[in-house]
Amino acid sequence: MSKSVTDQCVDNNAKYAGGEAVHDPKYPGGQPIRPAKHVAVVACMDARLDVEDLLGLQTGEAHIIRNAGGVVNEDVIRSLIISHHLLDTNEVILVHHTRCGMLAFTDDLLKAGLEGDPAAEKLLGQATGRAFTSCKTSSTEPAAFHAFRGPLSALDAPHDEKSNERLEWDVRRGMAAILSHPWLPSEGPDKMTVRGFIYDVDTGKIGEVSYPGPMGSIG
Repeated sequence: MSKSVTDQCVDNNAKYAGGEAVHDPKYPGGQPIRPAKHVAVVACMDARLDVEDLLGLQTGEAHIIRNAGGVVNEDVIRSLIISHHLLDTNEVILVHHTRCGMLAFTDDLLKAGLEGDPAAEKLLGQATGRAFTSCKTSSTEPAAFHAFRGPLSALDAPHDEKSNERLEWDVRRGMAAILSHPWLPSEGPDKMTVRGFIYDVDTGKIGEVSYPGPMGSIG
């Protein structure tokens, strides 16, 4: 049986983590609009992640959808629906990563800090190691920042078992959001597959997250 594109990306990552370049950065010339590998990747915007490099994808092979945390929010769902139904992707790869900034705050804490709460400003400054400058006003947008569940850790804190658990929780929540959406089929002839991973920024390796499983506590 031939390997899935996701399996190929896992193999490519092992080469990448070992120091071998798989992605070719040269301009490839004209490309068709549909991704050649029929895969969409949802990943964090973190500057330490070069998605094409770490998965060994070439220009024109995949849709790359990025935001803070690699969170599966409404806009990611919107993009995946277009990607699948109009542009023929049928595999989704979710990529979170260690030392993620989304582990260092809560939605309420960040909103309070932006609105001018001195205690929140102090906590955010301690978490980030820089002075937090409040805008001292409220706003209804964004409705959520989608910070990861669980007890806070300092920004860019060393990776440990607890932070890994929090990352796994959010990967599973993202997988569940895709698999349960009525316009993203998970069975039948037009089904999409979804797999989730955590990228280690200190080693270059990705590790797969099991599903189903725990999705987290607010404590």
